Amino acid sequence: MSATAHHKVLRDKLTGLPVREVRLLVPDARHPEVQKRIRASHRSTDAAAEAEAIAFIEAVSDYGADGLLENE
Repeated sequence: MSATAHHKVLRDKLTGLPVREVRLLVPDARHPEVQKRIRASHRSTDAAAEAEAIAFIEAVSDYGADGLLENE
């Protein structure tokens, strides 16, 4: 019997389609060294560039799948 035959197939509760478990390892934001790196990254952020990026994201989020504004 193959190794994959030993695994139970997980299925989505709503659709019944097969799903796969994915595990993510991320830095622990409670750790002092991680907090230090987050603060350093935050301090180096350009406020004007961030504002421009947010404005762009908000502008494109108003578009539907067909490329037209939702309120047109």
